[in-house]
Amino acid sequence: MRIGVVAPANRANPDMVATVSALAAIEYPQVDLVFHPQCFATAGHFAGSDAVRAAAFLDYANDPAYDAVWFARGGYGSNRLLATVMPALGPAARHKTYVGYSDMGFLLGALYARRIGRPVHGPMPTDIHRQKGDETVMRSLAWLVESARTALEPGLNGRPAAAFNLSILGALIGTPWLPDLTDHVLIVEEVSEPLYNVDRLLFHMASATQLKGIAGIRLGAVSDVKANDPPWGEGIEAMIDRWCAAMAVPYLGRAQIGHTQDNRVVPFGVA
Repeated sequence: MRIGVVAPANRANPDMVATVSALAAIEYPQVDLVFHPQCFATAGHFAGSDAVRAAAFLDYANDPAYDAVWFARGGYGSNRLLATVMPALGPAARHKTYVGYSDMGFLLGALYARRIGRPVHGPMPTDIHRQKGDETVMRSLAWLVESARTALEPGLNGRPAAAFNLSILGALIGTPWLPDLTDHVLIVEEVSEPLYNVDRLLFHMASATQLKGIAGIRLGAVSDVKANDPPWGEGIEAMIDRWCAAMAVPYLGRAQIGHTQDNRVVPFGVA
């Protein structure tokens, strides 16, 4: 099995390559894990210019020699590639699995909207730097190589699901890149935001006409919360409860996804 790693947003840390490659070699010696040189390019904020990042993604997505595309890390920038890469995906791209989260939600959502390949919300190679990061990264490898059910978010129950960072979901709303999530359980998470902004993002989600018809909401980690001044005064559970009521959809409880070591795999659609 050959897995190609690309970085459609921010530059990856070269230090992770040896560790992740060694982990893959030990656990899955049949896997050829190939990091595209573009992962380490630099163009201001990004891992190379928009054109360079788009070309790298298409290199691996359209190459039938690769079975999967694994996104190296998030950050910001994959949305800038959508208008270029989505029309350029060929037949080989339709048979691959694509794994990532955070900013990669732009690509996962757009792929799912067009029924191209198998988009999966899951850990990325950069997660190797977390405490017990080997366990985190192994979940995606286990899913990619053997569809291991132990890697899955434990609350998936056979209903179609999709998982997004709230900021990315909000940016997708109102665009042609947001997939039809009718009858899906929508799982959301957020990182590095004050609670007032989380509340604003939940308002946007609850008010979005494109999300009418979803089956329910689950909440992943809301981590590294920035301080409010004055203090916000409302817990995250109360917030999600209130906005689910406004949306007239059930709140279905917590989920093990997010910018944490515990991040689990959520295939878009039915696992």
